[in-house]
Amino acid sequence: MHFHDTEQEGAVRDAVAQICSAYGDDYWLERDRKGGFPDDFYQDFAQGGWLGICIPEAYGGSGLGVGEAAVMMRTIAESGAGMSGASALHINVFGLNPVVVFGTEAQKQRMLPPMVQGVDKTCFGVTEPNTGLNTTQLKLRAERHGDRYVVNGQKVWISTAQVANKILLLARTTPLEEVKKPTQGLSLFYTDMDRTRIQIREIEKMGRKAVDSNELFFENFEIPVDDRIGEEGSGFEYILHGMNPERVLIGAEAVGLGSLALKKATAYARERVVFNRPIGQNQAIQHPLAANWMELEAAWLMIRKAAWEYDNGLPCGASANAAKYLAGEAGFNACQQAVMTHGGFGYAREYHVERYLREVMVPRIAPISPQLVLCFIAERVLGLPKSY
Repeated sequence: MHFHDTEQEGAVRDAVAQICSAYGDDYWLERDRKGGFPDDFYQDFAQGGWLGICIPEAYGGSGLGVGEAAVMMRTIAESGAGMSGASALHINVFGLNPVVVFGTEAQKQRMLPPMVQGVDKTCFGVTEPNTGLNTTQLKLRAERHGDRYVVNGQKVWISTAQVANKILLLARTTPLEEVKKPTQGLSLFYTDMDRTRIQIREIEKMGRKAVDSNELFFENFEIPVDDRIGEEGSGFEYILHGMNPERVLIGAEAVGLGSLALKKATAYARERVVFNRPIGQNQAIQHPLAANWMELEAAWLMIRKAAWEYDNGLPCGASANAAKYLAGEAGFNACQQAVMTHGGFGYAREYHVERYLREVMVPRIAPISPQLVLCFIAERVLGLPKSY
């Protein structure tokens, strides 16, 4: 057991930090004010080969593990990019894992290299307005007609749909009342975004303006059978292969953002003089920041554990959920304390910490709420009866 970066992880951290160094606080402040996908940032990562960090080398990727990807995503968030930068790349890192695991060789050759090269931008279509995290109750319907599926229904909170030309879509191909278990009858597709059949409405939100979130309305949207991943009706099983890595990665992003906020707060506490002394000399300032550091370090250790389990083919559901929970809470606490440490200036955009606080709500809420993580641990780890 060791607690230091491997040589490879160190190389990932240094290379990613070098790319991020060209995108400072002013860049991300402007993106927060005006919005607009950070395409130049995205393309720099594509040209460096980082979009395919977890994609096998045979399809143009680096063939690295979730552990290295977690280092990458933490480094991006901690650089000042926060969730705006991390979310611009997030889907590329874990989203097409079901294609890697369950796609045919022809599908892998067709689907993976364009994503790795930055030619294709992908969005992830799972969540629906009336089901939330109850994925087995999805209503979006895909009916097969010969060599095509015809899709009708809605999705919500779909990130990057304004700029994506591809969508990884989970749809119900067998009505719920006709399956033995609610996890059956869902199918997974990776296909083109036909905007003549998909109406996309952007959702105005409190933070992360650079990465759009949307409602999608499908009307007779056609998907070729060749774009179905794996067997019809097994999509729920396939999508699970992306969920644990996503929890690990979004936890890493939360730790990165929290660490960034902590650095800003600590620097301000050293420099800000009130009553003829730096405010960082006061224990009321010191102690909360010290607690933030300990919480972030503990969350990072759980993230590393979950990533190691996943990369070594071990069960990682409990660790991945715990990592996401601990990181979400630690990141939020650090960002909130950064605002409070700055006092009135914490409310000013030019000091950046108010942006961190708005953005850290993303990994705290998504992709699973803190409450449902607690339910998962209570049921699956502690053996308590299901509460919902």
